[in-house]
Amino acid sequence: MERRKTVKVSVEVRSGTPRFRVGVLAGSIEKALSLVGGRYPHGEVRVAFPAEPAGIFVRGLSDPVRMVGARQASPMAA
Repeated sequence: MERRKTVKVSVEVRSGTPRFRVGVLAGSIEKALSLVGGRYPHGEVRVAFPAEPAGIFVRGLSDPVRMVGARQASPMAA
């Protein structure tokens, strides 16, 4: 049986000044960005760095693509 790799990344969404992050489980970082970009078509989406290399790959998941949570990003200092 073939094992699929699943990644867990935090994706930041910006829509003008407001921004927030969502956690995404997907087969690749590109698929995660595509999923979030499709959900928020007018927002700018990007991987929120720093990504934790040790925690980016997830084992044993049968549902390879889904958003797992959202949170408000902290405001940037001017």
